Amino acid sequence: MINKTKLSARRAIKSDLSRLLELLADDTLGKSREVVGSVDDCYVEAFELIENDINQYLLVGELNGNVIAMLQLTFIPGLSRRGALRANIEAVRVDSSLRGQGIGNWLIGQAVYLARERGCSVVQLTSDKSRTEAHRFYARLGFSATHEGFKLIVR
Repeated sequence: MINKTKLSARRAIKSDLSRLLELLADDTLGKSREVVGSVDDCYVEAFELIENDINQYLLVGELNGNVIAMLQLTFIPGLSRRGALRANIEAVRVDSSLRGQGIGNWLIGQAVYLARERGCSVVQLTSDKSRTEAHRFYARLGFSATHEGFKLIVR
């Protein structure tokens, strides 16, 4: 297990981008979706949109100064639940060589802390149906599979 006192969390910066792409591609699904090697303009543009949006937070986890984990936290204002603010977690990744050491648990904890600080009532996430290990992980953290999700790819 990693000593959690050696982990630190912060907002991602543009110089992290190539490492973030490596993390995104470091699994079966990501390998088929991401382009790693050079940072294409589409990724730079997306990073800048995230960076300049007050409702977006690209969180990285570091160990000894190296980015080893990431997730994207989106704050969603809504009318339901008496005008509740929600936090949506996406793109959770931990370096494959460090999985199973509690880093994912720590990273989600950091996201939940940020959501509470922002005043969110609900923290939600989706996970691809094929990621059964991730589903068990989220259930252990207290997340409930209360909804069925649907996506439409339009591009």
